[in-house]
Amino acid sequence: MKNEVIQALKTRRSIRRFKTEQITEQELQTVLEAGTWAPTGMGYQDPWIVAVQDENMKAQICRMNREVWGKDIDPFYGAPTYILVFASDPEKWANAEKDGTLVLGNMMIAAHAIGLGSCWINREKEMFATEEGKELMAKMGLPEGLIGIGALAVGYPELPIKEPKPLKENYYRIIK
Repeated sequence: MKNEVIQALKTRRSIRRFKTEQITEQELQTVLEAGTWAPTGMGYQDPWIVAVQDENMKAQICRMNREVWGKDIDPFYGAPTYILVFASDPEKWANAEKDGTLVLGNMMIAAHAIGLGSCWINREKEMFATEEGKELMAKMGLPEGLIGIGALAVGYPELPIKEPKPLKENYYRIIK
């Protein structure tokens, strides 16, 4: 079946080398809005989305992520924009992590559909559970009691997008 959305789903890849050029305001707004249209349990709209382009805050986030990861490399791969997603503590809202994950997925597809690259970045749960992380969330204007779900590195891909790996056989089943 030919369809732009299906094509975007099939061709999106994680990008790990970005141009230094910042994305446009319109591109950023498009990606962020796509995140707001992700389905959430009971329409609760629990996730919080924060885009970071401030160089000082990006450096702090990058350092915090490296410390949790234990590797001395740029975990955001030189992306000019970071997008972080937060949600309620799962003890307060059982769908928190699932809802936040859907937000991140929507934004990755939207970024790809408009010519941007993205890569899911892990370790936000650990980063924002620290005192420094909680202080940073307060600086971002977020309410207390949230957890980090994940982040995206977003920007213009530096290299052409790679071809996908072959899908495993019998990936899905149809039972009638």
